[in-house]
Amino acid sequence: MQTKSVATFGVAMVIAGSALFAACGDQGPQAVSAPERISAAASQDLVGTPDLVVDTRVLSSSWVVQEEQFVQGQCSVEEGNIPTGTHRSLRFSVLINNIGDADLYVGDPLKHMDPNGDGNFSDQDGLFEFASCHAHFHFRNYATYEILALNPDGSLGTPVQARKRGFCMLDTTPQPSDAGGPPKARYYNNCGNLTIHGNQGISTGFGDEYVKQLPGQLFLLTDPNEPVPPGKYVIRVTANPPFTPKAGEVCPVKDPQGFCHMFKEARYDNNVGMVQLEIPNRTGRTGYGPGAGTFNGEELDAWHHPEGHGSH
Repeated sequence: MQTKSVATFGVAMVIAGSALFAACGDQGPQAVSAPERISAAASQDLVGTPDLVVDTRVLSSSWVVQEEQFVQGQCSVEEGNIPTGTHRSLRFSVLINNIGDADLYVGDPLKHMDPNGDGNFSDQDGLFEFASCHAHFHFRNYATYEILALNPDGSLGTPVQARKRGFCMLDTTPQPSDAGGPPKARYYNNCGNLTIHGNQGISTGFGDEYVKQLPGQLFLLTDPNEPVPPGKYVIRVTANPPFTPKAGEVCPVKDPQGFCHMFKEARYDNNVGMVQLEIPNRTGRTGYGPGAGTFNGEELDAWHHPEGHGSH
C-alpha cells in the first residue's frame, strides 16, 4: 500500500467564545518538479477514515472585495438570489484537504439518486440534490460559509451572513507524500449528471478546491437584507458541518455530541478554518485584498474548472 500522505495545515478554531487565529506555517521544500509528475497510478484507499481540514492559507491569500456586475443567467444570480446589477462582493477560494488515512468516498451520484435504476428519484438516499444551473449533482451540506463581525475585544459576533454549500467533490489539488516525493494520480475526477455516471470523492493526500471564480464563492456585501458594512470581519468555513436535521433530511452519521454530519471522519474538531479581514470603504479599480486583480468579473461556467479536472 502506498505511504499515506498527511500534511499539516493551519486551522483556526473558535475557543471559549473568543477568536483564535492560527498562523499558517510553511510546508517546507517540496520535491515535486511539476504538477503532472506522479509517483503512482490512481488508486482507491478505503481502509481507515477520512479527515477534512480547511486550508486557511488559500482562504487568506485569495479573498478580494470588489465592485462586480451580476447579469441574468449567472448561477450566482439564479441560485443565490442575487439581484442583477452592480454590487459589492467579497469573493474567496476554499481548499478542503483530506489528511485522513483513507479516501472520502462518495461514488456515483446516480446510484444515490436512483438506487434501483428505474429513472425515478423518489427512492434516493437524501445525500444529493440536482443543481440545475450547474447541470450536475451536488452533495448536500458539504460546507458552510459564514461572515462574522470581529468585536473590539477580539470576540466574534453572530454571523451577518451564513450559507450552506453543496458541491461536486473531486481530487483537484495533490499534496506531497510523507516521503517528500510527488503524489499519486487523481482517482475521483467526474461529477456526473442526469445521464453520465460520475465518480466523486477526495482521496487521502488530496484536496478539493473551489476557486473564487465559481458561483457561490462569495458574500454579497450590498445584500439588501443582510448588508455587510465596512469594518473588521472573519470568514469562517466549516467542512462537513454539524447540523440538526429538519423534517425530511437524512442524518448519515452522528458525532459524540449527538450532532449529525453527512459523512464519518476521524475527528470533527478540526473542520473549521477562519481568516480575519477588513472590509474597506473603497475597493479600487482592481479590488481590495490579497486577491486583488485576479478576478475579471466573469464567473466560470458550470462545466469548467481552471485545473481541467471537472466542474464544481
